[in-house]
Amino acid sequence: MSGAAGLVKIPELRKRILFTLACLAVYRIGVHVPTPGVDGAALQALFDSMKGTLFGFLNMFSGGALERFSIFALGVMPYITSSIIFQLLTVVWPFLHELQKEGEQGRRKINQYTRYGTVLICLIQGYSIATFLESATNPQAVVTNPGIAFKLMTILTLTCGSVFLMWLGEQMTERGIGNGTSMLIFAGIAASIPGGMGTTLGLYRTGEMSFLRVLIVLAIILATFFVIVFVERGTRRIPIQYAKRLVGRKVYGGQNTHLPLKINTSGVIPPIFASSLLAFPATVMTFVPLEALQRFQSLLAPGSLIYNVFFVAMIVFFAFFYTAVTFKTDDVAENLKKHGGFVPGIRPGQPTAEYIDFVLGRITLGGAVYISAICVLPTMMTQNLNVPFYFGGTSVLILVGVALDTSAKIEAFLLSRNYEGFMKHTRLKGRSAVS
Repeated sequence: MSGAAGLVKIPELRKRILFTLACLAVYRIGVHVPTPGVDGAALQALFDSMKGTLFGFLNMFSGGALERFSIFALGVMPYITSSIIFQLLTVVWPFLHELQKEGEQGRRKINQYTRYGTVLICLIQGYSIATFLESATNPQAVVTNPGIAFKLMTILTLTCGSVFLMWLGEQMTERGIGNGTSMLIFAGIAASIPGGMGTTLGLYRTGEMSFLRVLIVLAIILATFFVIVFVERGTRRIPIQYAKRLVGRKVYGGQNTHLPLKINTSGVIPPIFASSLLAFPATVMTFVPLEALQRFQSLLAPGSLIYNVFFVAMIVFFAFFYTAVTFKTDDVAENLKKHGGFVPGIRPGQPTAEYIDFVLGRITLGGAVYISAICVLPTMMTQNLNVPFYFGGTSVLILVGVALDTSAKIEAFLLSRNYEGFMKHTRLKGRSAVS
């Protein structure tokens, strides 16, 4: 039985995959539905003059929705920004910290506050974009009938579009395959690949790009893919030994195993969070008529020195923060102690937690350096080569990371149903151990 046939013949998995594809199709259709009151030709000319700036970067994440000023122009970035804010607040605000301890009920309450925060961010960004478009001329006015009616229509349309995407992502997470928000970002980035390839091929045919430059860009892309796949599958294995236990007349335990710690525990979360946080203040500053803020905003263009410094700093911070939030070393050590497991040479309990935390800190630092290099170096190299489309390690990391995560979730889904016939043909190779 082939892998594709195996997927089709499992009813529940087939429904989940079809549901995910249907949601992505709805998203891509919505990207082409324009917001009323905007001159399409003038808008296209405006964004053509802003390629390579922050708007070109955000347009890539929205899958071209911002460039078309569609109903999904804001994308899922407001939801991500709100999620970041409330995750940070759970650490410093006692009220949210107590809610987090309440389990599922507390998590639902925090998610509700996150949705309210998303609406507030959408209202701010919608008003800012409407104000900016009313003042933009390139060379003709972008807005056909400026005024309060246009502002209200734009705010309402963009807010509803972003909230709908937030809901769509949650439905994909619950009823589809993979993380819905990540899949929407994945689809937006993937949609820009054919256009970038076509542009590069056209420049090569006209002689504006040499064959050598095309080969160099291709080599950078392939090398980035290789490094990401290699490191994302890397783990640090901590040996675990279980003590023998006598239950009745039988002896249980005594086996040796390991605790796998991923090199990049946080996955694609740090660059997404960092990009979102950098985009939000820069977007607001774009529409504030202060010369000092305007100059600072120009320094935050993707690829600039100041942008890269902030970007790397935020990636490192979120790599450690997200790892600390999702991986509780105290809980792992306590579970090992309850089941008679221990790390050879380390006492059970708190010493084990401290040892795991020490190892996790070292590999998280390595993972943060790896993510920073992947997100910054390819962008710098392709900018020096004057690549006619935005190619950054951030987009490649998200593409590969989401694809690997989705494949792993399909594998886990199949394993949970003991579908051995399919797994013999399509099971992913085990993650390599990195000492």
